[in-house]
Amino acid sequence: MFPQLTSRIIVALAALELATAQTYTDCNPLKKTCPAEPAFGNEKASCDFTKGKCDIFKGLPGTEVKYDNKGARFSISKEGEAPTFASDKFIFFGRVDVEVQAAAGQGIVTSIVLQSNTLDEIDWEWVGGDAQQVQSNYFSKGDTTTYDRAAYHAVTDPLSTYHKYSVEWTKEAVNWMIDDNVIRTLKAAEVKGFPESPMQIKLGTWCAGGKDTPKGTVEWAGGLTDFSKAPFEAFYKSVTIVDYAGGDSPSSKSVKEYVYGDNSGSWESIEIKYGDGSNDKKTTTQEKASSQVTSASTVQVPASKETDAEKAAETDAESHAPIATAIGGSNPSNSTTTPTKGSVPAETGAPAETDAPVDVVQSAANRSIASGAIVAAALFLVSMLA
Repeated sequence: MFPQLTSRIIVALAALELATAQTYTDCNPLKKTCPAEPAFGNEKASCDFTKGKCDIFKGLPGTEVKYDNKGARFSISKEGEAPTFASDKFIFFGRVDVEVQAAAGQGIVTSIVLQSNTLDEIDWEWVGGDAQQVQSNYFSKGDTTTYDRAAYHAVTDPLSTYHKYSVEWTKEAVNWMIDDNVIRTLKAAEVKGFPESPMQIKLGTWCAGGKDTPKGTVEWAGGLTDFSKAPFEAFYKSVTIVDYAGGDSPSSKSVKEYVYGDNSGSWESIEIKYGDGSNDKKTTTQEKASSQVTSASTVQVPASKETDAEKAAETDAESHAPIATAIGGSNPSNSTTTPTKGSVPAETGAPAETDAPVDVVQSAANRSIASGAIVAAALFLVSMLA
């Protein structure tokens, strides 16, 4: 179990001061014009990992996963390992179902993450020392100015039993579900900063209890990891992905890709390009939403606010910026801690202490990606010097 309220406050303050993690998107549409993002559309996207590898996902550098009758085995044997899968394609609203048995082990984190290139995010996270709860979380456009978005939910034996964890996401709301029972609802109309741009699906495990991990992160994860008890293993059994392609229900059309019409990152600005060979056409999400109520109408796609010179001059750069792990209270009643009007996150896009653009990892889950990249880079340097 997690500490009582006083201890959680201490952990939160420590995390705010000490926890740091960085990553960047290949291209952040809030900052520049970016390539189109491939869409799932009406593609039937499902994986049964008990049968082996699934082409929907690619392993990030350093990822080694084995398959057996328990599913995809994500194993951590030493500090720095962070096996992570990411989908090549994106959903623009939709539903994701994952059957998983989270990894047991103090300081070990298992995660399901939906994340966009604008750093919108919807998460499930488990810490391996807590056999009674799962955490839900969300972020909008990289805003890490507040950490009151997390909620804790009771679940039976998540570290030794498979459960189906789901996210259904539309422009109006996000529903988190366990075994098809809704345990949390986030309404767009009630929060300031709502995830609304096309997202990839990421699965992964990582160590938050390492000896070099910031103190606040270690305390959030339940303490230092004892690697004499390794390996620590999570089992992802199956995944189903349904793309709503900007709507409120599964897409009935073949969708090729999603394109940002401007630098706002709003759902209304996203162009949907349908894929039928020579009959390809583009539609904005706003246009699609309108056509569901009345006859189809034409909406002018906003032009990018950047000049060609600005686009050419702008570059993405990695920077170091402090973030804190989301801290939430114990929530055995499955009630939500979703902030409402009057208690909302600050404006998104908070400035970092640097002149360079910063794309900050919002959640603890995404530290697995940063950690995996660091390990891969280190291995590459060692091989070059050998």
